[in-house]
Amino acid sequence: MGCIRVDKITEYLCDPLQRCLKDDDPYVRKTAAICVAKLYDINAELVEDRGFLDSLKDLISDNNPMVVANAVAALAEIQENSSGPIFEITTPTLTKLLTALNECTEWGQVFILDALSRYKASDAREAENIVERVTPRLQHANCAVVLSAVKMILQQMELITSTDVVRNLCKKMAPPLVTLLSAEPEIQYVALRNINLIVQRRPTILAHEIKVFFCKYNDPIYVKMEKLEIMIKLASDRNIDQVLLEFKEYATEVDVDFVRKAVRAIGRCAIKLERAAERCISVLLELIKIKVNYVVQEAIIVIKDIFRRYPNTYESIIATLCESLDTLDEPEAKASMIWIIGEYAERIDNADELLESFLESFPEEPPQVQLQLLTATVKLFLKKPTEGPQQMIQVVLNNATVETDNPDLRDRAYIYWRLLSTDPEAAKDVVLAEKPVISDDSNQLDSTLLDELLANIATLSSVYHKPPDAFVTRAKTATQKTEDDDYPDGNETRYSETLSNAANGGASPPSSSSVPHAAARRPAPALATPAPAAVPDLLSDLIGLDNNQIVPADQPATSSGPPLPILLPAGSGQGLQISAQLVRQDGQIFYSLLFENNTQITLDGFMIQFNKNSFGLAAAGPLQVPPLAPGASARTLLPMVLFQNTSTGPPNTLLQVAVKNSQQPVWYFNDKILLHVFFTEDGRMERTSFLETWRSLPDSNEVLKEFPGIMVTSAEATLDRLAASNMFFIAKRKHANQDVFYFSAKIPRDIPFLIELTTIIGNPGVKCAIKTPNPEMAPLFFEAIETLLKA
Repeated sequence: MGCIRVDKITEYLCDPLQRCLKDDDPYVRKTAAICVAKLYDINAELVEDRGFLDSLKDLISDNNPMVVANAVAALAEIQENSSGPIFEITTPTLTKLLTALNECTEWGQVFILDALSRYKASDAREAENIVERVTPRLQHANCAVVLSAVKMILQQMELITSTDVVRNLCKKMAPPLVTLLSAEPEIQYVALRNINLIVQRRPTILAHEIKVFFCKYNDPIYVKMEKLEIMIKLASDRNIDQVLLEFKEYATEVDVDFVRKAVRAIGRCAIKLERAAERCISVLLELIKIKVNYVVQEAIIVIKDIFRRYPNTYESIIATLCESLDTLDEPEAKASMIWIIGEYAERIDNADELLESFLESFPEEPPQVQLQLLTATVKLFLKKPTEGPQQMIQVVLNNATVETDNPDLRDRAYIYWRLLSTDPEAAKDVVLAEKPVISDDSNQLDSTLLDELLANIATLSSVYHKPPDAFVTRAKTATQKTEDDDYPDGNETRYSETLSNAANGGASPPSSSSVPHAAARRPAPALATPAPAAVPDLLSDLIGLDNNQIVPADQPATSSGPPLPILLPAGSGQGLQISAQLVRQDGQIFYSLLFENNTQITLDGFMIQFNKNSFGLAAAGPLQVPPLAPGASARTLLPMVLFQNTSTGPPNTLLQVAVKNSQQPVWYFNDKILLHVFFTEDGRMERTSFLETWRSLPDSNEVLKEFPGIMVTSAEATLDRLAASNMFFIAKRKHANQDVFYFSAKIPRDIPFLIELTTIIGNPGVKCAIKTPNPEMAPLFFEAIETLLKA
């Protein structure tokens, strides 16, 4: 019954739920505890009013450990969806949870340990007692229990002041973490990602266990890469010889990516450990002598970093590097070698000849190489102002200013030109200034992020190394109450948000937060039948995910609706036709796509990527499209996130998309971003607030545009259409024989738009004036309003 997300059902659910929470059978009580969490997701107020939260807290004192575990899981879930304090562990509660921990099932233990990890002990003594009770969990056979216990111990260790206790705990945590590395590769990977975080905070735990991270021949590549990262973090003066032998061995493997990472790891160890730098360089020189192209190129890249870390120390090896000049074909390796030549031009007799060999192909080189070549030539000229470098600098500056389209390169060249022509001494001070010494980057996470990730050990967060809110959109259950819409004729249409979803063409079920207890009021373009209610499963609710935002891999989200514009015709896509458009549903932006297979083969393995754009639009998850048989089509809704991949420059409407599948090459096409898709549901302003904002913005922020070809035939229909796109009507007045309408809208980052539309109903011609703190967005807004008025 808790899975039936319909308000009327919840009324019938309350009484039996009340009885079941106090049932004699523990199986009934533990199931009822989960039902409370489900009910809270549907109607939070009802759960609070009927006292279910108090009943749930009482279950923590239950004599059955499984009931206690489920009560903890339900309360933790409710707490995450609530803004106020719901589940606070007190000293008596703590004792009950620690007692239940020894007796409940393994997943029950995980729930209790996760709850305990959020408890802040009052002093070091209490923290030691808690850790003592939890330490036996480290010997558990279930990996999840082990990692949850590690997380809990790490949190409490922050409060423990005794160095002996901390040292003993570090010793106790090492064996279970090592044991995780003997599991299957997938579990090894999860364990390694978590260990990566743990050793950044407490490297002593595994300082003596570096051998367990040595790669085995049959390890999958993703396990090998992660082991390499941890080995760099654990490398010390005591074990560096062992580590370098391993890295040198890896550098002769067959997997190119792994070899590159191994060579780079040698360089990172050199930067991290000053005493070992010379040994690291010796290994790199031995690898260069092997003459394997990609090894040589990677070695040059890391030696450049070593030079930056230890200036004027190891320059004697430059001659060896110069021998490999002809084999370089990768941009980063070329740029690194050019940097070395430019930086040490006074020590290289034939530096001008070496740089000249690169100048011949200057126009064809990638920007990274061109920029380094420009700087290196200027350094050479300043260090050796002879005839050869003088001619070279003229050629380079001419190429970089006249014959390039790259603004970065052109700007840098003009700055150098101006410096050299006005004050060569100032140019020396700028270009040949002492460089800051680079530091070791092996602990690359900042302490705040690391704290958050350590608090989320044994979750996806610790595998992605991202905080949960970076990849999980959690729906809040707070009821949104909206004011009555104010229309000139006093009419308003009321209908629930569910109908709004269906009217917008979305067949995917609305999330719980989209169906408030009191139905939202919005002007309706058309009524449609409600979308079927979603049935969430128990596990998803327990781990705090909103079912309705999860799309199973074998069942892509589909959407029926108006026809989409064709962006990749079948003629251009070798038989694959793609239609797509950005849409807004339930307060979220989706990319609605239709794939049509007009080829003779089945197409599968679809993936999508978006180029940098003005709004940083990017996919919130993978593209879910089933295999397409010949003649078949599939429609899907791809959730989008904002401000992930933002381009520079003035805002524009260009959205560049790349789509690939397993059978065809990558297809590129352009789409248009329409601003009204970004209009948020909270863009309504009160009249007084509208007036104050309008007056507070300077006249320079007002932009006007006329649309002579557009005619408004019905004020009511236009208002409804604009309201459906979150342009909210404020007021209306008469000016001479014209009607003047005022609207408000808002886009993410709280950027408001105040709109004035002037027209004569039934006559062609609409004048639009907008005021906004960001007037550079005006052209995009006018495109959107034109689209809405023409619809």
